[in-house]
Amino acid sequence: MPRTAASPPPSPQPAAPSRTIAQDIQAYAGDPDFMATLARGLAVIRAFSQQRRTLTIAQLSQKTGIPRAAVRRCLYTLGELGYVASTDGRAFALRPRILALGHAYLTSSPLAASAQPILDQVSDTTHESCSMAVLDGDDILYIARSRSSMRIMSIDLNVGSRLPAASTSMGRVLLSGLPPQELAAYFARVRPVPHTPHTIVALDRLRSVVEGLRARDYAIVDEELELGLRSLAVPVRDAAGHVAAAINISVHASRVTVAEMQSRLKPVLQAAAHELGLLL
Repeated sequence: MPRTAASPPPSPQPAAPSRTIAQDIQAYAGDPDFMATLARGLAVIRAFSQQRRTLTIAQLSQKTGIPRAAVRRCLYTLGELGYVASTDGRAFALRPRILALGHAYLTSSPLAASAQPILDQVSDTTHESCSMAVLDGDDILYIARSRSSMRIMSIDLNVGSRLPAASTSMGRVLLSGLPPQELAAYFARVRPVPHTPHTIVALDRLRSVVEGLRARDYAIVDEELELGLRSLAVPVRDAAGHVAAAINISVHASRVTVAEMQSRLKPVLQAAAHELGLLL
């Protein structure tokens, strides 16, 4: 029944306390083969972002949950190896050598290494931005972008950029390819953020949308991540039919309708996904 004016508003869903990276690392305390020091160093590296290019020891400690003394030792080690540096001894930033870590993946992955010309072809055909991403934890990680990609978001997306899987077309396609147990674990821990008034944040509705993509095999996210942004994504499947990656086309909502995305852009994107799948 529809809620009347006199009816009380529904109770908000209680938010689960957010875990820190330090707590995630601590969960491996009983594993004798797990190197907590290495995990802390990687956590410090990942704490830097396009929005926070310089961070102090205190800021890194607050962001990761790692004690300041341990953060200081991580930064000292990373600095000695040439991965971070500080000009004033207080604020730290990543150094160009850090690119070698990502370059090793991009050059060793046949999908990432071979995707560029295909994404460029999609962009040339549709005159829209085209990208490819994989699932990394609860986020999507961009591993390729068409060279002619236009900036249509308030943030500039490049290879290595991350966005929440729950609110992105590629993320939902990738989530739909997870085994049932992994998908259930994802919904047990995720708390979607309302980026815009259109963002789906109700877990039951989001789960229904994601599970429905298994039959439809494409996702459209309409102004849920950012107002004015509309995105279409399809899966890239390997020889066994598993979802290995996703590719998408992003457009200005005022310029391209949902119907046009389905009729004009989806066939081009699906053909590109099929070609990429053959590389696997």
